[in-house]
Amino acid sequence: MHNTQDDSGRRNAKIAFLAILIFVVMTLYTMNLFSMQILNGDYWKQRAVKMTSVPTILDAQRGEIFDRNADNPIVVNTDSFVVELIPGDIPDGQYDTVATKLAEYLGITKDAIDKKTSGKRKAFTSIEIKINVPLEVISNIAENITDFPGVSWRNKPIRTYLETGSISHVLGYVGNITMEELKLMLNEGYNRNYVVGKTGIEKVYDQLLQGTPGSETRLRDAKGRYIDEAPVVVPPQMGKNLVLTIDTRIQKLAEKALGERVGASIVLKPSNGEILAMVSYPYFESNAFSTENASAEFSRLTNTPNNPLLNRAVNAAYPPASTFKTIMTTAVLSEKAFPPDKAVECSGRLFHGDRLFKCHRPPPGHGWLNLKNALAQSCDIYYWVIGRDYLGVDRIASYATEFGFGQSLEIDLPSQTKGFVPTAQWMEREKNRKWTDGDTMNISIGQGDTLATPLHVANMMAMVCNSGKIYKPHLLKEVRDPATNEVLQTVEPEVLHESTVDASVWRTVQTYLRYMITDGTAIYPMHNKVVQIAGKTGTAEVGFKDRWHSWMVAYAPYDAPVEDQVVVVTLVEAVNDWEWWAPYATNIIMQGIFANQTYEEAIKTLGFEDRKKQVGRQD
Repeated sequence: MHNTQDDSGRRNAKIAFLAILIFVVMTLYTMNLFSMQILNGDYWKQRAVKMTSVPTILDAQRGEIFDRNADNPIVVNTDSFVVELIPGDIPDGQYDTVATKLAEYLGITKDAIDKKTSGKRKAFTSIEIKINVPLEVISNIAENITDFPGVSWRNKPIRTYLETGSISHVLGYVGNITMEELKLMLNEGYNRNYVVGKTGIEKVYDQLLQGTPGSETRLRDAKGRYIDEAPVVVPPQMGKNLVLTIDTRIQKLAEKALGERVGASIVLKPSNGEILAMVSYPYFESNAFSTENASAEFSRLTNTPNNPLLNRAVNAAYPPASTFKTIMTTAVLSEKAFPPDKAVECSGRLFHGDRLFKCHRPPPGHGWLNLKNALAQSCDIYYWVIGRDYLGVDRIASYATEFGFGQSLEIDLPSQTKGFVPTAQWMEREKNRKWTDGDTMNISIGQGDTLATPLHVANMMAMVCNSGKIYKPHLLKEVRDPATNEVLQTVEPEVLHESTVDASVWRTVQTYLRYMITDGTAIYPMHNKVVQIAGKTGTAEVGFKDRWHSWMVAYAPYDAPVEDQVVVVTLVEAVNDWEWWAPYATNIIMQGIFANQTYEEAIKTLGFEDRKKQVGRQD
């Protein structure tokens, strides 16, 4: 009897303990449900959506790019396909079969697919296998889709450059975003699937061109398999269209005028800073970067002589040579440092200390020259004497800076060099020696340590045209809506530098520059019956005995309002065979612009078809 009561007590204790345990568990479970559904309901709803809603990014088309006439695009998007693979959708044991057959259809190796899927063979995420896949290949895959579990494709626009050649340095090119770029752009809404501008206009205005990607959202089960039929689609929005200041007719004209000569040429509107043409040779093929061989093409170009990726118009600096005498002439007149009608004798050589300075005209030299004729004949001895004895390094450097030398010109390109204006303080600080009169003589003719880009030299002449103003050079003219063509933004002229030089000085400099064309060193190559031209030649010594950098900077019409004028600068590097080509190329461009002629028509009109090669230095 006693044992029966003990057993009954133990059973009741167990039942009570079990009941308490169940109560505690149910209480905790109820509290957890209350927390998940009531207190943190929104959080878990979002988690559920993220786990089951799988968005696929729909690429937005980049905005198109037009030249200044805005009638036909010069950069567009071409429909193309990208083939993707979801390895987790391939049945067990069939990966090798599917990958081998897919590689055969796509014209690639199975190893290429294996590398992209390495470590992801069970993943239910899309992996991009090949881009730029033609429609016929997609059709072949679609016809045999049962042989390709896990394989899909989507439209991915490919950037297509309809205008190629020298304009590549202006337009640039696009490519897949790198991890380094993504770190910088992540806060701006970019992700790892973006195609971004790498150089040129494509890079500077990438955010305008990008547009807004769309999405296609579908539901998946816990294993990542699709469980719905109708996706939710948010269509992408195309990027803004850009209208450039470039005139493709003038661009082609300048490209042909420079020819296959290492150098650069720019056509600029001085009244507002618009760039009508910007040529740099050698150039590259922008479309090559829209292929899977983009990395190999970049590597090839970086190892090509004369670096086709270098935009010599803005990223290479050279001694401005005798074009700098335009600045020197302005300084002499403005400072009243030396009477312009007083003559200096040029005997072809000048001794300074133990050094012999030789003018480009050998003995007996130019004879007695005043300022006007010294500029026209580009007499080195005249400017050596004036720079050394009457202006000095400080005033020369000050005027060079006033013309924009040694400073960024703030053009809308990803990079540019500032050039350089040496000073006495710089010489002591960097070279640990005193500035000498010989240094002053060198910079007085645009040699020594003075450096400028072709764009700096173009802007120098623009200041003369504008009687003391330089406008910020720019390549963007308008931003337009891709659907309505409505002008959303217009780039207005912006003053970059403004001089305090008196207006009368500018009128004199303009007169002298015209005289240089009609009676100076450029009288033959710059002779033109269609338009009156003013300008200055330059020949920079760079260490060769029989070759020099050849410069020509000019504006026309000389007798027209600045609103109707253009500035043309041409630089031909000393790596080319010497032929004093810069003034000829500049005149060809002027002839083509103002006579509305092609390159072929212009050289025939000017009589340059069988021009004989120049022998010896011309200045």
